[in-house]
Amino acid sequence: MTGFTGKVALVTGGASGIGAEVARRLRARGARLVLIDIDVVPLRELAAELGGDEQIVAVSADVCDLAAMEAAVARGIERFGGIDIVLANAGISSYGSVLAVDPVAFRRVIDVNLVGCFHTVRAALPSVIERRGYVLIVSSVGAYLAMPGVAPYDASKAGVEQFANALRLEVAHRGVDVGSAHMSWIDTSLVRETRIDLPAAAQAIAAMPRPLNKTISVQQCGAAFERGIERRSRRINVPAWVGALRWLRPVLQLPLVERIAGRTTPALLPEMDAQVAGLGRSFSARTQALGEDQERR
Repeated sequence: MTGFTGKVALVTGGASGIGAEVARRLRARGARLVLIDIDVVPLRELAAELGGDEQIVAVSADVCDLAAMEAAVARGIERFGGIDIVLANAGISSYGSVLAVDPVAFRRVIDVNLVGCFHTVRAALPSVIERRGYVLIVSSVGAYLAMPGVAPYDASKAGVEQFANALRLEVAHRGVDVGSAHMSWIDTSLVRETRIDLPAAAQAIAAMPRPLNKTISVQQCGAAFERGIERRSRRINVPAWVGALRWLRPVLQLPLVERIAGRTTPALLPEMDAQVAGLGRSFSARTQALGEDQERR
C-alpha cells in the first residue's frame, strides 16, 4: 500500500517532460492516471509503459478546447470513478520580444498556458470537490521574476499563479487544496530547444548570476512535485531557493533585474529577434508542428 494507491491523477502535458516524470512517479506509488496531451505518439508509448488500459486513460486533446477537456475528464471518471488529483501542467513558450513575436504565437501561449489551465480545472473540479482532492497549477519562476524576450510566457505564468490563489479561496471550504509550482530552468525539451534555436537566449541565461542560470534535471523536478502533491502543498518551488524570489519580488523586479538586464538586453535582445526572424517562426519546430497538427484535426 503506497501513498497514492486508490487515487486518480489527471495530468495535462503528460506525454513528456515534467508531466511524464510525475506520471511515472505517481503510477509507481499506486495511482491510476488520466494523461492528456496533443502529442499522440509519446502519449501512447507512455501509457503502454505505465500499465496500458487497466491503469491509464490516455487522451489526445488540446487544453484550449473546453469540450475536449470535458470529454477527457468524463472518460477518466467513467473508467476510474473520479479524479483526486489534477496537475495542470500543459505549457508552451514563444520566441521574440514584444515587437518581434508573432501576435498569433502570443495569443497561443496565453490560450495554452492560462486559458488551458482554466479549462483543465473547470472540467475536473466537480469530481475533485466530490473527492476532496488536490489541484496543482504549474506556474514558473517567471511569475516572480520577468525576463525580456518571453513576455507572453511570463504574463501567462503570473496569471496562473493568481488563478491558483483565487481558486484556493473558492474551494478551501469544500476540502480541496490548491497549489502552484514555480520552477527555474528545468532540462525539458522547451528549454533545450530554445537554447538551440536562439544562441542569444542561451547567452542571456548564462550571463545571469548563479544560481539563477543553473539547469535542474527533470528527475529532480519530478521528485519535488511528488513530495508536494503528497503533502498537498500550497507552493512547490524548484529548486527550493526559488521561493525566496517570491518575497524578494519587489526588489528583484525593479532595481536588481533592471541592472542585470541593462548590461545584456541592448545587445542580446536585437540579436535574439534577428535569430527569430531567421527561423521564420515564433515557436520551436516541435511546438510549431504540434500546433499545426492540432489545427488540421
